Amino acid sequence: MEIDDIVRLVSALDGVLAQCPRPGDPGVPEIAWGDTFFFYAPDGELPRAQPFATIVTKDYPGDTGSRLRAPDRFRLNIAAGAAAFAAHTGHPPRAGVPAPDPAATDTLFAHPLYGGAGWLAVVNPGGRTASVLPELLRAAHAAAERRHRPAHSPAEQLDDTETAMTNSPADPGS
Repeated sequence: MEIDDIVRLVSALDGVLAQCPRPGDPGVPEIAWGDTFFFYAPDGELPRAQPFATIVTKDYPGDTGSRLRAPDRFRLNIAAGAAAFAAHTGHPPRAGVPAPDPAATDTLFAHPLYGGAGWLAVVNPGGRTASVLPELLRAAHAAAERRHRPAHSPAEQLDDTETAMTNSPADPGS
């Protein structure tokens, strides 16, 4: 899967706003230029919420293990939630189990910084991960949609990971 394939797949979901900052975009830090952030935003306005998935194309401070500084490397990050995280890693998000090599390509692993919040990541997705990524992205989108509902409307119960992500001040873009 290439970046454009992922952007097309996720952008086709209802209410998705794909933010793709470019050099010179006002109000966007330079570190975010060239990356992609997927939000649930049915009104088309950038929400005051974390994205449900990101594509990063470079190393971020404190997050260099995926070696994204090398040419043609990128990492897809997905707010998978506790159940999907456990299903794909074999342990709950906060278990503290070391992730496999975060530089390995086409391997689903706990996000190096946000794994404890139920985020999964994959560097340069390919044949081994391509079949599961659409399902994970649709589930992350559905969870973001549930979190977006107004407080006065009936909402499905959020799992612990979704609640933690909603209340987390951390930026999962890295």
